[in-house]
Amino acid sequence: MPNRIITTENFRHEAKKLLKKYASLAAELLILENELLENPTLGVSLGNNAYKIRLAVKSKGKGKSGGLRVITYIELLFQEGEINQDILLISIYDKSEYETIKQTDLQYLINIAKEENQSE
Repeated sequence: MPNRIITTENFRHEAKKLLKKYASLAAELLILENELLENPTLGVSLGNNAYKIRLAVKSKGKGKSGGLRVITYIELLFQEGEINQDILLISIYDKSEYETIKQTDLQYLINIAKEENQSE
């Protein structure tokens, strides 16, 4: 089973608002998904297999530094002698609204994401 990209309920909720606000975001998220399949550890490590990715949004016009942040969590799967990864998209936010994610919030989102992924 190859690596998979999975969006969590929280990510979909946050992305819905941003997709209405930024016309180019849908295409940029598709590009990001392909990049994550090639390099699951893309971004800056937040510890606990979580990563923060800086995402430039053309329709926002601010580049990566003023763009959006995507938080991913990598869950390792051991199946039939192979190690595969589920790459969970757990949060997306506008840097202009939130500077960074708190460690307690991150841990909460990771726990929710794990529960969702187990129920699939």
